[in-house]
This record gives sequence, C-alpha cells and structure tokens, in this order.
Amino acid sequence: MGKLTARKVETAGPGKYGDGDGLWLIVSPPPKRAEAEGKAPAKGARKWVLRYMREGKAREMGLGGFPAVSLANARERALAERRQAKSGVDPIAERRRVADEAAERARVIPTFGAVSDDYIAAHEATWRNAKHRDQWKMTMREYAAPLRAKPVDQVTTADVLGVLKPLWQAKPETASRLRGRIELVLDAARAHGHVTDGSANPARWRGHLDKLLAARSKLTRGHHAALEYAKLPAFMIDLRARDDVSSRCLEFAILTAARSGEALGTRWSEIDEVAKVWTVPPERMKGAREHRVPLSDRAFAILAAMKKAKVSDFAFPSRQRDKPL
Repeated sequence: MGKLTARKVETAGPGKYGDGDGLWLIVSPPPKRAEAEGKAPAKGARKWVLRYMREGKAREMGLGGFPAVSLANARERALAERRQAKSGVDPIAERRRVADEAAERARVIPTFGAVSDDYIAAHEATWRNAKHRDQWKMTMREYAAPLRAKPVDQVTTADVLGVLKPLWQAKPETASRLRGRIELVLDAARAHGHVTDGSANPARWRGHLDKLLAARSKLTRGHHAALEYAKLPAFMIDLRARDDVSSRCLEFAILTAARSGEALGTRWSEIDEVAKVWTVPPERMKGAREHRVPLSDRAFAILAAMKKAKVSDFAFPSRQRDKPL
C-alpha cells in the first residue's frame, strides 16, 4: 500500500485510505442537503484514525480531523501513540486518564480572581484605612481584570506584562502598586498549593520584571516642588487671611507637621483641650501606632475657631457633614 500524499488527503473521495503502520484517513460522504438546495458539491469530513493491537484485540483511536491535523502531524501523532502501545501503555486509556486529571485539576485550581478576593478578605481587617481597602479592590477588579478568569497556576509573565504595560508609563505609581499586589496574590496561591511547578513568581520585580520594564524612578518626575523656606512667612500670612475650612486645615497640617490624611480626618474626640494634645489613633496612622502631637497656641486657636461652628464629629468637615474635608 502506497503512502498518502498531501494532495490525496485533500482531494480523496468518500472512503478509507491507509498510510501504513495503522494510520488511516476516513473520508465521509458529503452532506446531501447541499445538492438538494442546488449548491456546489461539498467535500466530506476527513478524520485520522490509528488502528493498533491491544491484548490480541484491534482498537481504533481518533487523532483529529483534517485540515486541523495535517498529514505530517497525523504521522507524528501516530508514531508517538504506537511507541506508547509498544511500551505496554494503552494510548486510549492514557488519553482518558490525562483528560480526567485535567478536568479534576480545573475543578480544584481556583481562578486568579477567586484567589485575589480571598486574599483581600483575609487581610483587609489589618489594613490601616478604608481607602487602602478600596484601592486594593478597585485595582484587582479593574486593572487586573484580564487575569481574573485564568486558573491561578496558568498566569504567565506575558499575562502580567499585558496588564502592567498600559499603565507603566502613564501611571507608574499605580502600576507599581498593582504589580506588588499581583505578586502577593500569586505568592498566596503558591502557599495554598495551587501553584506547584517551582517557577518564579511571574510578577516578581527583582531579577525578573526589572529586566523587562523600565525602573519606576526613571518614569516619575520626582517629588513635588517645595516652597522655599524664606517664602514661608509670607505664605502663612496669606493662608491665615483666607476664610475657608480648607485653608484652616492646611495651616493646621503645617503647624503640626501632620500628613494631609491625618489632618483632614481629625475628630474632636482626638483633641484633649485641657492638655492641648492631639492624639491620632493607630488606625489612622501609616505606622499603625498612636501619635501624640502637642498643639501650639495657633494650632489650638484654629481648633477653637472651628469648634464654634461645629457641625459634625470632624474638626474640618466637608459639605457632607458625616465625612471629612
């Protein structure tokens, strides 16, 4: 029996055609509906079948259809399956076993999105404020959206780069934080046993992504410009002359050397009017430790003036009285 040719595989009419060593091309008759509707004759479906002996019995194994599986591909697959059969392994049973393992693995391995949500749920109670929690949830829900449906053990470096690159130059700070969060989620997946291949975390920076992306320091413009020290007295005089809540809060922040978020969130319950001390609780501090600030006469005077028009628990309220400025 002669070997098949690529032309023969493409043009053969209905029937069975052997290529040797148990490899057969099966060509089905074309559908009759096309002829009934007056259309041009259609070609019948073409599939590859490998016939082999197992424990004295002939067995048939499908190798895929043409043209998805070419003649050369079919021969390669047939050779691999024959070798397996000669080694004592039943190719059909082995294929079924691999498929069952893959299906079971798909049921067990969670998606990146599921692991991300679990990570947030497990850690959000330890995060210092609601803004930090909201940022975590937003970035993992929106910026990392292309990763969410992927099984967590299948997230690759290319996948991570696909998420980071659109942000890396436009929003370097956001992109850097997103990278770190993706790395933490993938580390958590590894700790849970969902990733077992021993490869490097695809979101790791040092020794990995630092070879593929520009350093963030080269993308940012550095710190905001600072006011010259000699200009500060004039600035404070101008600021003190402004009659609005935001000016008083800014002046208070300068006098107490506080971060903007700490000053904006100042509550009356944090002020000891007798000792003239402002105590910022741990949950509002970046370092998660209580911070006590002795108040100068001017800082205390600002609070005294704000208290005369007290409308909420916040010393510097916004128009929404239950929220800080």
